[in-house]
Amino acid sequence: MSKEEVLQSRKRIRNQLLFFIIALIVSGVTAFPIETELAIANEHLASFPHFLQNWLSSVYAAVGTPNQHYPYLSYGTDWLAFAHLVIAVVFIGPLRDPVRNIWVIQFGMIACIMIFPLAFIAGPIRGIPFYWQLIDCSFGVFGFIALYLCYRDILIFEKAQTKEN
Repeated sequence: MSKEEVLQSRKRIRNQLLFFIIALIVSGVTAFPIETELAIANEHLASFPHFLQNWLSSVYAAVGTPNQHYPYLSYGTDWLAFAHLVIAVVFIGPLRDPVRNIWVIQFGMIACIMIFPLAFIAGPIRGIPFYWQLIDCSFGVFGFIALYLCYRDILIFEKAQTKEN
């Protein structure tokens, strides 16, 4: 493998990790103002398909009503958001040293796979529509793809490093 190919591999690893880190941060940060986001969606319900209008309206009521009387219930969502941010920080390790921190990528791929049983077991129990469960699962699919590509490139990068030494 040429030095140029090694550099390209390293660049792909960096880009894939940055994408994943940014996606985790966006996912986390958008969980904090969930009631505000739902209020905006509720104001524009007519622009959504009918089945989604009913769901969004129901979710907005389910979040807004308890928040008026029991705002501490949203503390759980705050912790969910915080967890996304903390997990994003963990991925700085492979960004700095991908070979030594490949375990973080493996952990992330396992977490992406674990989205499926959670969505398909807890979803029906909690009354989450099937299409929404599929949307949740899409995060696992896209996350796994990004991390697998990164994992593959780390193995290539590691092999090239071993040959150099």
